[in-house]
Amino acid sequence: MFDYFRGALRRFAAAVLVANGVFAALPAAGAEWRVGLAAAKITPEGPIRMAGYASRNKPSEGVLADLYAEAMAIEDADGHRAVLLTSDVIGYNRAVADMIFARITKQTGLTRPQILLSCSHTHTGPVIGIAGATTYSMPAEDAKRVHEYAERLAGELVELSAAALADLKPAELSFGVGKAGFVMNRRLLTDRRVRMAANREGNTDSAVPVLRVDGPDGAMRALLFGCACHNTTLTGKHYEICGDYAGFAKQHVEAEHPGAEAMFMIGCGADANPHPRGEVDHARQHGKTLGAEVCRVAAGKLRPVRGPLGTLLGRAVAPLQPVPPREELEKLVKGPGYLAYNYRRMLEALDKGEPLRTTYDVPIALWQFGEDLTLVALSGEVVSEYVPLIQEAVGPENLWIAAYCNDAFGYLPTKKILREGGYETRCLITEAGFFAPEAEDAVVAAVRRLAEAAGRPIPE
Repeated sequence: MFDYFRGALRRFAAAVLVANGVFAALPAAGAEWRVGLAAAKITPEGPIRMAGYASRNKPSEGVLADLYAEAMAIEDADGHRAVLLTSDVIGYNRAVADMIFARITKQTGLTRPQILLSCSHTHTGPVIGIAGATTYSMPAEDAKRVHEYAERLAGELVELSAAALADLKPAELSFGVGKAGFVMNRRLLTDRRVRMAANREGNTDSAVPVLRVDGPDGAMRALLFGCACHNTTLTGKHYEICGDYAGFAKQHVEAEHPGAEAMFMIGCGADANPHPRGEVDHARQHGKTLGAEVCRVAAGKLRPVRGPLGTLLGRAVAPLQPVPPREELEKLVKGPGYLAYNYRRMLEALDKGEPLRTTYDVPIALWQFGEDLTLVALSGEVVSEYVPLIQEAVGPENLWIAAYCNDAFGYLPTKKILREGGYETRCLITEAGFFAPEAEDAVVAAVRRLAEAAGRPIPE
């Protein structure tokens, strides 16, 4: 009788979610796991325009370290499945992400909430874009290579998804958290302005979440881990393809655990840089440091992660700031370059008679693993202040907050950062506009709604 009412309640919750613009797949309770894994090298074949630094003016020159994409398929005892895709790239704008999701759903039969697309946000990887949806300016021949690479990458991710689902085997999951010491806030407040420089007193999220996957015999099969720090150890002077510290961390983990698959999900580190940075040796050292911490956590006492698995996808309707009068826009385009870009796009839209957005739908995914773990997957470049805000909203225990998932639209600042100014206030890159302070409330409220719908115990 209890199972009947529990099932009815879950069906009612799913109906309410869909009615409110949230797509959900919630299985019945009671689960043991099956996990499938797959990985592929995704290093571009030949020179390609690189993402992350506007100062670069030519294609890549060689490969320092290969790039990889990985897939983890998870299935609970009731047959509910999900696929997590991680990759050594800068990010996927909405047009590219939608193309990838459409192909995966067609190939695998999964629904959109069952697929999570994550990137490492390396700044020494290729530009990711398709025709009509590339935010970088470049010669036609360079753009053609970028578009061809994105098509190839989409195909790889589809194949990885199918391969991981075909690899499903009995597994046990466990979870722990370590700490990264090289994460440094990069917003230095001075009397005049906010400079991009090391700020030892600034807010950061130094947590290193680790999910371990074992076979029934106890043999490690995979380590999924995170770190809330920009993948920017290497700078605009570097023209060799590389996954930066995250790529080197995966190398270290796999060297320490032969046969296991290492996967990286970046956290809310939009206002943090690795410290020190600027040289290849720095990237290697940070990777070794992070990889060693992941291995230390994995070897320690971890908490078991049980089912069932719930996969939810929602959105925060985030308000944008009002469009300034045209006369003011014409002055603002002469200001700081990182802000002038958005103002220029506003002017261009007005010149074409196109309406400008008043809101932006920020995708938010939430995966609930029984009562043992909640994975919140935010989109955009999310600043670290969202971590305590979300912890307060849904409780800090058994919580993993990732960012840069599903839609790389630009920066997601808090009210405080919008007030202070600085680079992280540039907000949208794929659209014309800036987030209003109320966007913070919309995002936090959307996460809380999803957590409640997933059955996570929420503090009063």
